[in-house]
Amino acid sequence: MRLDKFLKVSRLIKRRTLAKEVCDAGRVEINGRSAKAASEVKPGDLLTIGFGGKQVRVEVLELAENVPAVLAKNLYRTLE
Repeated sequence: MRLDKFLKVSRLIKRRTLAKEVCDAGRVEINGRSAKAASEVKPGDLLTIGFGGKQVRVEVLELAENVPAVLAKNLYRTLE
């Protein structure tokens, strides 16, 4: 699955266009490497997302095309 789509489906970022802009600005890493919006995400990948002054680290647990909002948090696990 594309990185920008995963960020939107998992509700880590609200809109796919915003997710694409964040990726293209170099504020998202997959397994420690800078990633573009079209980068492939798979279960087990570690994502680091820069939100202003803080960074959020998550592990991808599963992929899904459409997920209800209440189940979106099951797609990833937040890391400290």
